[in-house]
Amino acid sequence: MTETMSPTRAALPITAPHGTKAAFLILTFGTFVVGTGEFGIMGMLPEFATSLGLSASDAGHAITAYALGVVVGAPLITILGARLSRRELLLILFLLFGTANILSVVMPTPGLVEIARFITGLPHGAVMGISALVGASMVERARRGWAVGRILSGIAISTLVGAPFSTFAADHFGWRIAYLIIAALGFVTFAGVWRYIPADTPNRVNSPLREIRALANIQLLLTLLTAAIGFGGMFAIYTYLTSVLQNVTHVPEWRIMIYMVVCGAGMLIGANAGAWLVDRNLDLAALVALAGSAVVMLVFPAVLHNEVGLMIDVLLVPAFVNALGPALQTRLMDFAGDAQTLAASLNHSAFNIANALGASMGSALLANQFGYGSLGIGGALLSAGGLAVYLVAMFVLRCHGLKEVRGPID
Repeated sequence: MTETMSPTRAALPITAPHGTKAAFLILTFGTFVVGTGEFGIMGMLPEFATSLGLSASDAGHAITAYALGVVVGAPLITILGARLSRRELLLILFLLFGTANILSVVMPTPGLVEIARFITGLPHGAVMGISALVGASMVERARRGWAVGRILSGIAISTLVGAPFSTFAADHFGWRIAYLIIAALGFVTFAGVWRYIPADTPNRVNSPLREIRALANIQLLLTLLTAAIGFGGMFAIYTYLTSVLQNVTHVPEWRIMIYMVVCGAGMLIGANAGAWLVDRNLDLAALVALAGSAVVMLVFPAVLHNEVGLMIDVLLVPAFVNALGPALQTRLMDFAGDAQTLAASLNHSAFNIANALGASMGSALLANQFGYGSLGIGGALLSAGGLAVYLVAMFVLRCHGLKEVRGPID
């Protein structure tokens, strides 16, 4: 007899105090603000480096420090906050985010700034994961993919609007003012969560050990491994895109920003398209995202000298890769059991591991004189690796006579 891995009972959506639209707006705004805090520094890195008397490579340590904070913070904060309600945890996270950004502003030396950026990264994964869970809890089961995609689209919007605005603010007023604005937006989000997010019942009997034990699930671990590998290809290309445009495609300086905006548009399209497909067939959404991203990355070397072809590929690569996000986030909800918050947060730790993996692989390829075209080949291999892991997860599930059913989020 075939069993299911997820509960099939129906659960009534949680009612937001001032309406679902307002709650979704503040959650999406929150992921936008946190996404801006992450991606903003990439555009203001030259001003950041000059202000602190650093080389561009040394200034990049601040980006690494933030990513490390994300990887460490997602499991640490959610385990320590196991007995808090999701609303309580979100309030703490945005308070920490705003305060840590102010620390970044006031720290006088590069080393202290890096410590502040590490602290700022700590709430990142938990914010994304818990926001997705809260959004999913406010809609019926069949619309969970849409809810997750809607909230996580704030990250894509941050690359379209937040990062360019941060670059503008840094160029005209200095990077410290840019981060001061981001801190203020974090506190605005804190106020929005306080007013608009439903007060769910905390699980006071839960414990950190119970959350950790619930992670001993092969499907959950394989899903996280898919994320840690499958997202990496996009970063192999995105990290060095400006260098490609300058040194290979020879795009005028003013047109580079257009490519960055197109890349952000691709991320936004992917998040929404992936969410739409998740609500119809989750496995198909993941397979299309991984296989499609491998194909468009293989095209990358062939279009390096063609501005139009490269722009289309720059749109399609993040579109396919980002379509994977809602699928993996929703799948984690289905298999996490008592570790819902921890699993959802770990998805973003895995995303940042993929960031480091893709960037490091790209650096190694270029250092060994394989050329910029190799970034697409390497990225395609990472997407193929993620696809292989996901196929293993599906095979293991079926070998045990189990099937996945969209379950409610309590």
